[in-house]
Amino acid sequence: MTTRQPDASDYTTSSRSPAAVGLIIFAGIMMIMIGVFEAIQGLVALFNDEFYVVGQEWVFEFDITTWGWIHLIAGIVVAVAGFFVFQGAVWARAVGIAAAVTAAVLNFMWLPYYPIWSLLIIALSVFVIWALAAHGRDVTS
Repeated sequence: MTTRQPDASDYTTSSRSPAAVGLIIFAGIMMIMIGVFEAIQGLVALFNDEFYVVGQEWVFEFDITTWGWIHLIAGIVVAVAGFFVFQGAVWARAVGIAAAVTAAVLNFMWLPYYPIWSLLIIALSVFVIWALAAHGRDVTS
């Protein structure tokens, strides 16, 4: 009677989709980039109040320094959440989605100050939300 020794193929039954893993990695990188961009945007508003020119008045009209602090703090939170998305935990995906939603909303309110940049960050945030919500479960299962 011969017994078969287990080999590596017996233990490689992972159902992870390479596309889903790639999208989650891309979403994490995008979150780190969005966070850094937000933080830089906030620092510019803090150090140079006259850099941003206000067009038409909107309901969300704050002082540029206040917007600077808001963007700086939000940028740090988004970048840190992007780092934790790489850990693959469910809570990291939930925090990542919440941080991306926050970044999108803040940039919507920031539209009068820097419209094209805000639209770009909103679009990237929507992609991050989609990637984390649609494909995050594929990575951790």
